Amino acid sequence: MKVNIEIDCTPDEARTFMGLPDVKPMQAAVMAKLEQQMLDGISAMAPDSLLKSWFGMMPGTEQMRDAFVGLMKTGFNAPR
Repeated sequence: MKVNIEIDCTPDEARTFMGLPDVKPMQAAVMAKLEQQMLDGISAMAPDSLLKSWFGMMPGTEQMRDAFVGLMKTGFNAPR
């Protein structure tokens, strides 16, 4: 014996009929938090913030000038 039952209902109606909880508010909260984290990560990769972080690690212009002068002096005074 073979019995086929066909039920035509939406997923919300089936979830309610089975007594399962509605997880839409939780999904929306998780997605909002995930979206905010992604946007924060993207803003950290913006060109202006990347340049600030790169140039923040470099020495100042006076230090660069002194380093080049020191290199030039040792280069000219090197034995030939």
